[in-house]
Amino acid sequence: MSRISTFYLLAYNSFQTVGWTLSLIKILYNVLVTASINGTYASAGNLICFLQCAAFLEVIHGAIGIVPSGVLLPLMQWGGRTHFVLAIVRKLDELQELPSVFITFLAWSMGEVIRYSHYAFSCLGNCPSWMTYLSLDYVPGASNYKEEESLCRFLFRPPI
Repeated sequence: MSRISTFYLLAYNSFQTVGWTLSLIKILYNVLVTASINGTYASAGNLICFLQCAAFLEVIHGAIGIVPSGVLLPLMQWGGRTHFVLAIVRKLDELQELPSVFITFLAWSMGEVIRYSHYAFSCLGNCPSWMTYLSLDYVPGASNYKEEESLCRFLFRPPI
């Protein structure tokens, strides 16, 4: 991979890491301040919608060959998530306060912080082994539910 592609991917993955970290902080801050999961969408929904729209670049990355993922799987993940946040949750106010939105946004944020930071460190050629362990990207045939699997693996990991 060329140095320009590596630098671009480092910048993109760092941007996504910072964005999803801010999203996670907003979600957790809302829970701590209100002592409730209500308000999750109000606190982080716009940022998550933006980050999810920006993730379309991952489809383009696969299409132009700077990552080995191809086009179909990133397109399916992007399409499903974007439809969920923009066409369903954003448009239907009554859904925005449901516990499922809190759980989904929390799982996405935690998983994406791990995933994007893993990719960024990999661009540098210096990814800590514990991050590789959490990312699940090294598992052949891992499903499209990496965030949820990462969360479960993190929560139920054996003691180190």
